[in-house]
Amino acid sequence: MAQDNKITFYDLAISTGATISPFVWATKYALKHKGFDLDVVPGGFTGILERTGGKTERLPAIVDDGTWVLDSWGIVEYLDATYPDRPLLIPHESVAATLKALDHWFWGAAVGPWMRCFCADYRDLSLPQDHEYITHSREKMLGRKLEEIQAGREDRLAGISAALEPLRSALGQHAWLGGSSPNYADYRILGGFLFTASVCKTPVLANDDPLRDWLDRCLDLYGGLGRHPGLFPLFGLVEREGDVPAFTRQGGLGGIYKRNTGPASTQAETQKITQGMKQPA
Repeated sequence: MAQDNKITFYDLAISTGATISPFVWATKYALKHKGFDLDVVPGGFTGILERTGGKTERLPAIVDDGTWVLDSWGIVEYLDATYPDRPLLIPHESVAATLKALDHWFWGAAVGPWMRCFCADYRDLSLPQDHEYITHSREKMLGRKLEEIQAGREDRLAGISAALEPLRSALGQHAWLGGSSPNYADYRILGGFLFTASVCKTPVLANDDPLRDWLDRCLDLYGGLGRHPGLFPLFGLVEREGDVPAFTRQGGLGGIYKRNTGPASTQAETQKITQGMKQPA
């Protein structure tokens, strides 16, 4: 069990001092959710195997009173199993199942596309000793030169933002993805935003985006854990003529809403969609 309420946490940071990995960000929030203090071991992408004494070459990783735990999901499972008396990160199996679907969608809709918009900046902002590793590994992963992939991002950012409507729909009706209070669903999705904030030299969300309320509250959690001075602003995207709208400004057009409370609630829509239709004799 954690001595002095402290768990060793292996960070993954860039030259600004900000955490870079969405998985490491989510783990940092998970540990704070459980009420632990962090004994942070700093470092970047290279030298992880040496830094961890040969335990892992990938992060996140934690050490709890001598017990090593690897992988962001493995850490969540460990924390809930070992400390069930503290606030649960995954309070029910249904949360795990739904979050896995949400996380898969979010990576395809936003985190991956944002990565392609800032991949050269990602390399340039990393620690100097990490530049060669990031250039080689990410170009292998993405199939082209980082500068080529990043080029033209201004034409893509509004469309990526527009794809986040499912998230806006949920958070327009609930304070947190966890419902009345945050849980690992919030931290997991937040990790993707904070990864983006660590590298986005150009904002990715419009100033009036409805996601601002949830994001601001997430950043303020645990003494402003997400307010690192090395992060770039997420908000400030300028919608240019010809861009798709960065978000829909008409709510309630899809998703789960309680809409039908009787004929009076549906009459206007019915009149609109039946206007001009031939009436039965």
